[in-house]
Parts: sequence; C-alpha cells; structure tokens
Amino acid sequence: MHIVISGWFLDQPQTGSGQYTRQLLKHLPQIAPQHEYATIIPKRNSFEIIDVTSNFQLPISNFQRPTSNLRKILFEQSIVPRAAAAYQADLLHVPYWAPPLRSSVPIVVTIHDLIPLLLPQYRGGPLVRMYTGLVSAAARGAALILTDSDASRRDIVQHLHVPEARVRTVYLAADPRFTPPVEALDATALRKPYDLPEEYVLYLGGFDARKNIETLLQVYTWAQDTIGTDYPLVIAGPLPDRHDGFFHDPRVIAKQLEVDDVVRIIGAVAEEDKAALYQQARAFLYPSMYEGFGLPPLEALACGVPVIGSNAASIPEIVGDAGILVDPKDARAMAGALIAVVTEAQLHATLSERAIAQAARFSWEKCARETVAAYESVLRAA
Repeated sequence: MHIVISGWFLDQPQTGSGQYTRQLLKHLPQIAPQHEYATIIPKRNSFEIIDVTSNFQLPISNFQRPTSNLRKILFEQSIVPRAAAAYQADLLHVPYWAPPLRSSVPIVVTIHDLIPLLLPQYRGGPLVRMYTGLVSAAARGAALILTDSDASRRDIVQHLHVPEARVRTVYLAADPRFTPPVEALDATALRKPYDLPEEYVLYLGGFDARKNIETLLQVYTWAQDTIGTDYPLVIAGPLPDRHDGFFHDPRVIAKQLEVDDVVRIIGAVAEEDKAALYQQARAFLYPSMYEGFGLPPLEALACGVPVIGSNAASIPEIVGDAGILVDPKDARAMAGALIAVVTEAQLHATLSERAIAQAARFSWEKCARETVAAYESVLRAA
C-alpha cells in the first residue's frame, strides 16, 4: 500500500499538527514496514514528494511555504490530491482539518478539534468562515475521519453530521523525553535562567480565550494565603502582545487580581527545558475550557506531576484518575483541590504514581499502529 501524507506543518514542530505529522512519519515505517510512505511538502509554486519509507529525514531548507492564504488553499485543494495521484498512492492522509474537496485517491483526514466551528471567538471574519465551510464540506467526503479523543469524536458526529462509523478515535501521545529520568535532574541549572523558585505549581500553554487564564489566576486569590509563598504559580509560554477579548495577558490579570506577588511569569521556554520544568513542579494547573486532546497535561503526567484542572471536553479522558478535575469556571473548587494535592503528602504520592501509569496508556507507537489499522480498513472497504 502506497500512503501519502500532507506535510504542510512539518517545519512547525512546535504546533500540535506539526508534532503529530512528524511522529506519524517517524513511527509508521517502524510499525508497518510492509507499506510505503511519502510526504508532500510545499514549494513556492509547486511541491516536493519525499519518500520516508526507510528513514524519515526532513531537510527543513526544502520548505518554501506560500505566504498567502490563497496559495495555502491551492496547496491543500489542488496540489496535494494531484501529487497523491501522480505518486500512484492508494491512500491520502491529511493530518489536520483541510482535506481536498475532490480527490481520485481515498482520503483519511485527522480533525483534531472543531474550535473554529464551536467557539464564537475563533470563527474569525468572512474569509475564515468560508474556509471552515470548505473544509467542513470536504471532511464529509473523506473515507474516514480520525480524531484525538472521544469528546472530539462526539463533536464531529454531531456538528459535521458524519456517520459514527466513519469517525475513529486515535489518541496522541507525549514525547518520550517527558518520561522521568532515573537520575534526578540538576534543578539549579534550570532555575537560574528562568528565575524559578525551589517549589512551584506550573501552567504551561497558550493565552487565547479558551485557555481560561482568568480562572487560572483566580485560583490563587483563594490559594495564595495557604500555599502562595511555598508554592507560587509559575506561568510559562510565549506571552501575547495584546490583552483583549481573545488574548489574555497574565501580567495584566495578575495585577488586577492582586496575586502578582505569588505568580512568576517566565514567558517562552526552550523545548529542551520543558521536561525539567514539568518534573520539578509540585502540580500542574490547567483550567482550559476546550481541548481536542491536550498535550500539556499529558506531558505533565508523563513527568509524574498530578494535574488539577477542568473537567471539560477531552481533559477527563487524558487525565483519568491522575488528577482532580472540576468545573472550569469554579476557581474556588480548583483552589481547594490544588491546596490538597500540594500539601497532603499521601495524596500527592498517590496521584504521582497514577500520573505515570496514566501517561503510559498513550504512546506514539500505539497511535501509529491504530492509524495503520485505519488505513487498512479504508482500503478493504474500497
């Protein structure tokens, strides 16, 4: 079987779609070497097909990403299906929500979430809404839709009006580097560049509306007197350059809520430092209101760190019994759970043990194995 995978996000490993695509191309040939795999990457006015069957080596310099939205749509709707046909592919996999409306090759598309369709703040202007309409219509014509969680699967069935049998959940995974090391990390080396306290609670993620940053900081209006000095909140992630109805600047909110004395905002963190940052946290605080999957809480679990957060969307599937989840707008309940986890040694030890066990349920090998099974089911039905 010849499988072609769209590589639009391959040069953006910091994105969820980029991580997902890279991990598939790395693990698919290992899991099912009987098939052939290739990826299509954008050039300025054309494309390049790279065979990855034997070894996934991606020369980033090959990328010449089109800068206009029109050329992106041209790549997705015309170049990708034509390239798959030219490669004589048996199947085309688009690993994000942008399948072509027409293709002579059967399509598998991965829809990570329906954020532009479900959340009003993310619907954008007329052009964005037209694009969402295009990819929604195209997804209905796919032979099979893969998604990251049962929560997203329910959304897809309900809102895209796709039969349940054509939507399959295949969980993602944390990178193996987040697995706790045998030897303790050198905490001092990490603390200095990021000005970290010896003990802390961690948030690592974005600052757009669904991330619920106001509730994140409201938790410390309830918790600061009890744990604020011993376990300040460290907020990590590239900071927004504005504070409005879509992006929420934690620096502004912390001052407004008068919790800035117990909050450390450290900004962007280098990829190679993230595992150490997680592993030294006492707990991970994640009040997000919507996630198609939620890699940050899974990365925290892989590091043995209990998660306190929201019970919304896919988060309960990912966290399982390795944390305490409450209503995403109930800052007081979240604060109570956080205080209990960081101060009660036995509870913390129990949740840390569960965290590692829960994270072990997810692996990129398993994701690749289930993805191959999905490909093969499409070809059998063709």
